[in-house]
Amino acid sequence: MSAPRSIALLLMAMGGPDSLDNVEPYLLDVRGGRPTPPALVEEIRTRYRLTGGKSPVLDITREVARTLEQRLNALGDGRFRCYVGLRHWHPFIKETYAELLKTAPDHIVGLCMAPQYSSLSIGAYVKKVKEARAELADETPISFVTSWHRHPLLITAIVAHIRRTLERFPAEVRAPVPVLFTAHSLPERVVAMKDPYPEEVRGTVEAVCAQLGGQPTRFAYQSQGRSGEKWLGPSVEEVLDDLAQAGHHHVLVAPIGFLCDHVETLYDIDIELTQLARAKGIQLERIPMLNASAPLIDILTSVVEAHEASLVH
Repeated sequence: MSAPRSIALLLMAMGGPDSLDNVEPYLLDVRGGRPTPPALVEEIRTRYRLTGGKSPVLDITREVARTLEQRLNALGDGRFRCYVGLRHWHPFIKETYAELLKTAPDHIVGLCMAPQYSSLSIGAYVKKVKEARAELADETPISFVTSWHRHPLLITAIVAHIRRTLERFPAEVRAPVPVLFTAHSLPERVVAMKDPYPEEVRGTVEAVCAQLGGQPTRFAYQSQGRSGEKWLGPSVEEVLDDLAQAGHHHVLVAPIGFLCDHVETLYDIDIELTQLARAKGIQLERIPMLNASAPLIDILTSVVEAHEASLVH
């Protein structure tokens, strides 16, 4: 099979409310149409109020799409067009899918802005795309990039951010500062489902540790949901308590399950966890997210080019 003449690259992210007024309708979509208790709506609204008044995810992902399209087309024939679709807010994946069909691409590639695969996360994006295809009666050839959790450029970028962020601590205490890796928690039933997510998260951590040297490390899941079921642990709060009891006064948090800033980093870590650490006498610092930086564009370019090469049989 020859290479597709034109490729529509659909970058997908969870998204978030674009204003404080839209927090409640956003949560309604996240919860599958189930109303959110008013007290929880106000709590989440407060989190967005304290972190800029809206989610930054759409703006960041659009910048990634713009820059990535330029990079992919720089040495080629302009066959790539990059689009952004969100799972739980505008532009919804279905809206963007209808838009990209207007250019009649030869092939569509779906890529989620998350390096580790889970059927409950990446799988849910794929399902949204399939629903859009069915509704629009589209038969354009399509494929998905599902995992790149050990990509060498991703690991290199995370290690560089960790080393740079360690410099925020006094030189004499840096060597024993524990690096606390985090990833978004999922319901514990993923284990019984034999979902690859826990193993892929572990794979990212192991690849980073292999380059870090002797820096002590721990791992925790963060941002557990409010559903009645049990979620993956240990939680960051539990591990932070363990570190405090072990006498640590400095902790570096590395959220390796996230690519860009959103409420889970800007509030859950930068405000809530930082305050908890301070109360325990701990200086807590977080590595920056990749956002729309040059290293992320390098990573995604490599990922997409490798995927494109796999389309040619």
